[in-house]
Amino acid sequence: MHLAAHFPGVNATTVWADPRSRSQIDFSSFEHLARTAERGKFDFFFLAEGLRLREHNGRIHDLDVVGRPESLTVLNALAAVTERLGLAATVNATFNEPYELARRLATLDHLSEGRAAWNVVTSSDAFTGENFRRGGYLDRADRYTRAAEFVATARELWDSWTPDGTSRPFAHEGEQFTISGEFTVPRSPQGHPVVIQAGDSDEGREFAASAADVIFTRHGTLDAGRVFYADVKARLAAYGRAPDDLRIMPGVTVVLGDTDAEAQEHAYEIRRQQVSPQNAILAAEQVWGADLSAYDPDGPLPEVDPVVDSGLVKGRVLHGDPFAVAARWRAISEAKGLSLRQTVIETTTRQSFIGSPRTVAAELTAFVDERAADGFILVPHLTPGGLDDFVDRVVPLLQESGAFRSEYSGSTLRSHLGLAEPVWKG
Repeated sequence: MHLAAHFPGVNATTVWADPRSRSQIDFSSFEHLARTAERGKFDFFFLAEGLRLREHNGRIHDLDVVGRPESLTVLNALAAVTERLGLAATVNATFNEPYELARRLATLDHLSEGRAAWNVVTSSDAFTGENFRRGGYLDRADRYTRAAEFVATARELWDSWTPDGTSRPFAHEGEQFTISGEFTVPRSPQGHPVVIQAGDSDEGREFAASAADVIFTRHGTLDAGRVFYADVKARLAAYGRAPDDLRIMPGVTVVLGDTDAEAQEHAYEIRRQQVSPQNAILAAEQVWGADLSAYDPDGPLPEVDPVVDSGLVKGRVLHGDPFAVAARWRAISEAKGLSLRQTVIETTTRQSFIGSPRTVAAELTAFVDERAADGFILVPHLTPGGLDDFVDRVVPLLQESGAFRSEYSGSTLRSHLGLAEPVWKG
């Protein structure tokens, strides 16, 4: 089993009202979570990215986080206070250039002695693009085309140094990039930084099968996980790759209690904290695309139809067709007699694994044994101590059963993940 830690604070699931919650920007918060993950022998520490503060009805979204430091800068600092933990940065392939980003990633890989990873994401929305010189526009159909060539070009740059430390000129000419020169950073201890891809779409799965080492995904049930796992692994052969060349690691949440019943009670309270009355209205407005401030969060769902492309919400991705989402919410609300807020709690914030430490350890192991995942990226609901209980109470059980390592066997992230060093293609 492979385990990674996602630093919380860039999504609506973080519980800021909890008295244990701390800063999402102080270095001490990053250091605490990273040291906890390394104490638990995790594969890597994962930072998300936000290139623009999201807006809701013309104002900064209440659930967004002001103050997101740049990922690679934070990870370079963490390299000095960790020894084995992988360090994964989310960096956008739409608004960066291959030479500059390949250089920054290679630098982190050297400073950490082979522990760097790049989570490749894309963007096609003009709202984010307004911050950049490209004028805020990249056609959606081109985002993976650019990303694929971006990753290939970065790998050409990393391979422009031989394994014995000789620099060679590079030249790349393609539809997206035409560059040439000499790369300034020697080949790193693990050959290339590990490449992670986040996405569930068909084009995202294909991109992962062709170019990624790890895919960060989301699926809520064992059956859904098995279907996804089988689909993505089956795509690898078309690119001359074996099933073990790609690790599938869904993002998951965990709630623990001394008993399963206690954990369920705790999980419900967390969901209530995550979805306050105000947050319930905001979540519904994302679906309906309309101002719902006049609605009672403890009352029924809106009877009106959603407004498509209203522009009310900017910078957030809606998963699914608004009409289908609204219909599903109404069906759940009617069947269970739920208010608007209760419906949002029911549909948007359910934790992945809930139970006693022994129950959670068994369920995590079953997901891996039944080929629904190769491991998990844990997303705590607290900053920065949300991983403490898992490392103290669940990891020892996984180690005791042989499902997870007791010690690191290597020093690089590739060795943690069981991935071979890339063959030099000079």
